[in-house]
Order: sequence, then C-alpha cells, then structure tokens
Amino acid sequence: MAPRPLAPVVLHGRYVRLEPLTTAHVPDLHLAGSRDDGLWQWLPVVTPYTLGEMHMLVEQRLAQQSAGNAVMFAIVPAGSTRAAGWIAYTDIAVVDERLDIGWHWAARNTWETPMTAEAHFLLLRHAFDDLGFGRVQWQVDHLDVRTQLTLSGLGAVREGPLRRHARRSDGTWRDTLVYAVLATEWRDGLRAGLL
Repeated sequence: MAPRPLAPVVLHGRYVRLEPLTTAHVPDLHLAGSRDDGLWQWLPVVTPYTLGEMHMLVEQRLAQQSAGNAVMFAIVPAGSTRAAGWIAYTDIAVVDERLDIGWHWAARNTWETPMTAEAHFLLLRHAFDDLGFGRVQWQVDHLDVRTQLTLSGLGAVREGPLRRHARRSDGTWRDTLVYAVLATEWRDGLRAGLL
C-alpha cells in the first residue's frame, strides 16, 4: 500500500508544536536565529543576518515545498506563539515509501530541552502512523555530534558514511552519515519506547 500524500499539518507534542511554515513566521525566526553562525553551520546556506535574508530563506524553502520536494514545519515551543526554528520532510520518494527529515535548526535556548527530540519524534510518528511510509532517514554532517546524539537517543540506526558527499557553505567537504528508522522497527517497539 502506497503512503498517503504529504500535506502541511499541525503536529502537537508535550514540549513543541510543529505547524506549517509560512512567511508570517519570518520575524520570529529572525529573532530566534539570525546572526548566529553556530545555528546554521550544518545547513547548505549562508547564515542570515537581516530580516530580508531570513525572508529569502523561508521563501526558498516554501518554493521547495511548492515543487513537492519538502514539507516545511515551524517549530513553536509549547505555550508560545513564536517560532524558534524549522524542520522538514525532504527528499520525499513516495514510490519507495521513503523520506528524509532535515533542514533542521532551532534557537540556542531550545538545545538543552526535550524539544529537539520531540520534534523528530512527531515527524517519525506522523510519517509511519499517519502517512504509511516504510523508511525515515536523516543525512547528517559527520561533525554534527549533537544531532547524532539526538538520533541515537531516538533509536535511529547509523547505516554508514557517504564519504566526501557534500560541500559545506564554507567550501569544505563533509562526509554524510545516514541514520534511519524502518516502519517495522517503529511497530516492533521503538515507538512505545519513545512515548
């Protein structure tokens, strides 16, 4: 059975709400993450410094979504109305029942909270339980230890490196580590262990 089509939805968790990204989120995103190179070092873009640059990045991500290549979510801390980052489904391959979770960044004040893990969990649950995908994967810079620890904590399996796989925005090369969770692993207890 093929997965259901993806569409923007709101996903509620205990610590975070994921809602469809719009240009209305730009001012909050600018406050949460502009002028901070550390937030953007693992993404293939230059750090936004101005409101206009953040607006341009959001427009680019929304164009990617309009082309059917992503579904973008704003990350909103529970009890707040202000976006603190974004995360996405990317590299969507419905025929292969596979998609990636990526394009993730969030404000520094969220880093040592359960918000990051929960954002990934909400997307896993939606992909497997609601949409019927068979595989969810992440492609992570080999130097991005924080994300690797988050994914390991979620039970994602590190499948191996893609050597000299992508050029970073500073011109250096990264190895890409692939992590994945299969629907069978999710159903066989991974989901229950994360609730």
